[in-house]
Amino acid sequence: MYRYIIKGGTRIQGEVDVSGSKNASLPILAASILNNGITKLYNIPNIDDVKITLEILSELGCKIENTEKATIIDSRNMTKTTIPDTLMRKLRSSIIIAGAILSRFKEVSFTYPGGCEIGTRPIDLHLNNFKKIGIKIKENTSNIECKCDRIETNQIQLDIPSVGATENIMLASVLGTHEITIKNAAMEPEIEDLANFLNKMGAKVYGAGTNIIKIIGVEKLRDVSYKIIPDRIEAGTLLIGVACCSGNIVLNNVVPKHIRSMLYKLAECGCDIYEEENKIQLKSSGKLIGTEIKTMPYPGFPTDLQPIFATLLATGKGTSIVTENIFENRFKYMQELKRMGAKITIEGRTAIIKGVNKLHGAEVESTDLRGGASLVIAGISAKGITTVNKIEHILRGYEDLDKKFNILGANIVREQVI
Repeated sequence: MYRYIIKGGTRIQGEVDVSGSKNASLPILAASILNNGITKLYNIPNIDDVKITLEILSELGCKIENTEKATIIDSRNMTKTTIPDTLMRKLRSSIIIAGAILSRFKEVSFTYPGGCEIGTRPIDLHLNNFKKIGIKIKENTSNIECKCDRIETNQIQLDIPSVGATENIMLASVLGTHEITIKNAAMEPEIEDLANFLNKMGAKVYGAGTNIIKIIGVEKLRDVSYKIIPDRIEAGTLLIGVACCSGNIVLNNVVPKHIRSMLYKLAECGCDIYEEENKIQLKSSGKLIGTEIKTMPYPGFPTDLQPIFATLLATGKGTSIVTENIFENRFKYMQELKRMGAKITIEGRTAIIKGVNKLHGAEVESTDLRGGASLVIAGISAKGITTVNKIEHILRGYEDLDKKFNILGANIVREQVI
């Protein structure tokens, strides 16, 4: 167990690089088994979720090698089709590995996934769509078995533009002689990155980045080298952190269009923002103005940045409204923000935030990945000392978040709890 001890109130300024995308890396790692060969991936973040995914691939029979610059996956000797239960329970996104195994071996067995408790995230959406492409599913209280002779041509209309379901259908549909069309598909940049990776391996995936994706099955795929896109959520977290603290940051290795909706909101709150092709500069006086945000599927305001942005609004002038339209349990962290002096009233999926002049240090607990990051931001901007417990949630999805803020002038100490 680890915790962060944060001395707040320091000025934040400087220049840092954004790591590779967590949410792009995980499905691309799953897809690495499809070519029955060698995959070299660059810009993979050194985070716990990636480590668990690589451990799953290793348990399935893949050979993993980490060099200074690349992660190399050799899937030629992979024979297992059962995802280990202990690892499945650690990571909700492990469900997408099922689609890749199905595509290659036409069978897979797994248990129900674990991960952050921010919403129900039912896997029924995945299983129902598997059935639509010819996959037979057998469930019992603890295990799910999926089998098929071949993937069948079909058009799939998603009830909601689920990122995970879109990825799983893509992965399950890559190999074969069929044509699959996904309507109301998720449009996130990570979906487009997965499609670009698959196509570089020799797949035929069209329309990624729009709400209609078409997959034409191919007989085999080839070895590939690929660089993962920058992490837009990490980029947003760093920018919001500086905005809260009266600072100036230059952010490198970032794609501004991937966080356009959040940049608009930062400007509304009083930040000055300057963009280049792969660079963003943000200046903040620390005197912020409240606003309203509503989380929506991409290109709307991302749910993963809602907790972090709400921390900014806690010290924004006036009253702000936050509406969470994606995950029903994503306000858990707000009880911890209240310990630091935030004035928040929750009504269903809406939070009403009345800005205060300053947050104060307190002992708080990370409830999930993004909620934990919000408490780090709060601690950096608060007066006094903040202790953030259970930071294992944060380590799942951020590479060296404490070190990057320390480079910018923060005072964060990572401490082991005995």
